[in-house]
Amino acid sequence: MRNLNRLINDFRNQTYLTIWKHMNAMAVNYAVYSNRIKGFAPYLYNCDIYIYADSINMVVVCVDSNKHRQKQCYDETQNIDMMIYEPGCEPRESTVWKLKETMEIMKGRLENALASLNVYGILITEDAINNAFELEDDWEKNHIKVISNCSHLNLRKAGVNDDDDLAGKVYFDIVNDEKLDLKRTKKVKSEYGDDEEFEKAVRDFINGTYDYDEVDEEEEEEPAKEEPEATPKQSETIDQNLGLSVNVKVLPPIDNPREELDKLVGCDDIKHRMDELVALTCYNRAMQEMFPNSKQHEVSLHSIFLGRPGTGKTTVCKIFGSLLHYTGALSKGHVVVCDRGTFIGTLWGDEERSLRQVIEKAMGGVLMIDEAYLLNGKNENDPGKLVIQLLMNILADETQRDIAIVLCGYKDQMLKLLDMNPGLQSRFPNKFEFQDFSVNELLEITKSRIKDYEYQFTDGAWEKYRNMMAQAYQVRDPQTWGNARFVANQLERIYIQHATRCVIEQPEGKQNWRLITPEDVVPIEVPRQKAKIGF
Repeated sequence: MRNLNRLINDFRNQTYLTIWKHMNAMAVNYAVYSNRIKGFAPYLYNCDIYIYADSINMVVVCVDSNKHRQKQCYDETQNIDMMIYEPGCEPRESTVWKLKETMEIMKGRLENALASLNVYGILITEDAINNAFELEDDWEKNHIKVISNCSHLNLRKAGVNDDDDLAGKVYFDIVNDEKLDLKRTKKVKSEYGDDEEFEKAVRDFINGTYDYDEVDEEEEEEPAKEEPEATPKQSETIDQNLGLSVNVKVLPPIDNPREELDKLVGCDDIKHRMDELVALTCYNRAMQEMFPNSKQHEVSLHSIFLGRPGTGKTTVCKIFGSLLHYTGALSKGHVVVCDRGTFIGTLWGDEERSLRQVIEKAMGGVLMIDEAYLLNGKNENDPGKLVIQLLMNILADETQRDIAIVLCGYKDQMLKLLDMNPGLQSRFPNKFEFQDFSVNELLEITKSRIKDYEYQFTDGAWEKYRNMMAQAYQVRDPQTWGNARFVANQLERIYIQHATRCVIEQPEGKQNWRLITPEDVVPIEVPRQKAKIGF
């Protein structure tokens, strides 16, 4: 095994004193293909990425040059969370988490291309992680090594061996092929000879393409039935500069937005407030038609969405855009979703260039800026502050009427952002607060989601799930509780357990393949509040 994993082990043994020498040595290694790319969407678009691949292993090296903030110490939680929280400091995105998620994307593309490689990650960062020693074991469990406290990374470049004849070139192309994210696995027979065929069968079942031996004619109907439901989310490219671009998600308008608003679980106050805003918009339009010379009420569509993850902010934003389109306030009603990383590039002027492109793409619809408080960094020269100022300048332009801008994020951080930028207060008069869901609301969300897949819980399975959800809710950490996302993650675990059981047991009768039993309801993992370490 040592020889098989030599590529990974050699990288694992490097330190900040030897890593660059080793990377340059790999540039002349005839057995390893290596190449450098400028960023990897959607998480590491501001970092240099080096990829090393042979026929068995792949090492992904992320160089975090930290150009836009001072060198700093931070606490990385043991579970490699998305956000890093420290008392008295603004929350920050974890680069370790970004590398972990990027590796998952790469492994998924390799899997969809039926390629089997070991993937290992190296993060080289200017951050001084003062508790790195305590976290090394947790990073290693996720196949990641962190080399911290480096300097002048923006000046460093390693050589590469991009010989197209090397075997690793194929795998480099695979992990950079976004089309593989949507690729479905092929159908397999109901007899499984090895683990690879078993895993493909499980994926086929989850994707709804499992080959039922007893119902041949329904195989052709199933894809046609799912097609209209699986509307792909579109994306568009923002060019930050000549060498760097990022993707933004574009959500198309929906049919019957008022009906979709009514279907939302909870959110009663938000529904009422949304109705009031839409009613005033409709009233203004009617008055303008009847009394074109009279003064009209000033209606600002720009809004603040306050709430924790999983409380429905993105879903309501889609409905909001479609409602405003339906009333004639917006000409298109689509939603463009972006965050701090959409705007912050690598060169002076990237922020203004990116913002103007995003505004242009969002015209006629809604521009949603997620976790907008991250634009208000502690450093006085943080480029996010420039984005806020540019945004206020654009909003002051009276000709920019065919757009609604929605700033989203945690309540406390968003209110602090508004307090520190009084100009935002007047330009974003509509505030919608998204409360955490209750246990009963989470159970109602569960029923709605399994209905989409035509699953059914047995009485015993539902009782087990309900008790586990109530217990998880009681011990939750309010700062990390995922609300509807927690339900979605738990259901994914149930679906996989259910699929595995069905493929092994081969239940009799088609309906039993959609019946969730107590055996399928696996224990819930609940993020609990942990004492901070490393200070």
